[in-house]
Amino acid sequence: MDEARFLSLALANERNRAILSRLPELGLDDCWLVSGSLFQSVWNGLTGRDPEYGIKDYDVFYFDGDTSFEAEDFAIAHARALFAPLGLEVELRNQARVHLWYETKFVTPYPPLRSSSEGIDRFLAPACMVGIAAEGQVYAPLGFDDIEAMTVRPNRAANFSAERYAEKAARWKKMWPELTVIPA
Repeated sequence: MDEARFLSLALANERNRAILSRLPELGLDDCWLVSGSLFQSVWNGLTGRDPEYGIKDYDVFYFDGDTSFEAEDFAIAHARALFAPLGLEVELRNQARVHLWYETKFVTPYPPLRSSSEGIDRFLAPACMVGIAAEGQVYAPLGFDDIEAMTVRPNRAANFSAERYAEKAARWKKMWPELTVIPA
């Protein structure tokens, strides 16, 4: 699968297009629609399902050196108001702050990031490691092969958790039985 095919299938989901069209209104740096809503839309296209099938939420990453809770909370409230008319659950997270709360929530250390793309690099599986910026730029550090092959394999990045991987992979396998899941 090449980038053009990936974009065609990911953007067949009109919700992805709507989010991307509104991202600039957030005024956030290094801002990306990432992961599930993208690769799952592609899986849906490959299997003939509705583009929105099985998508739980829509994740947006940005990177802001202001790591205060208040700054991120303000950005989240702004995003909530911006996306509310679309009826979507959009989860917005400042990647500069993740290391401040991750270990407490997931009991796994999480070294600080320097960009949103570094956050994408740490997703649990290569198939998850994708992002699209509002301008249409695609970030896929390991390409699209696993997405196209509908293969989920572990990404043993700094924050890998076999338990979280197994939990997510089980959910995906239930929704897309065509998947091949490589055990952690």
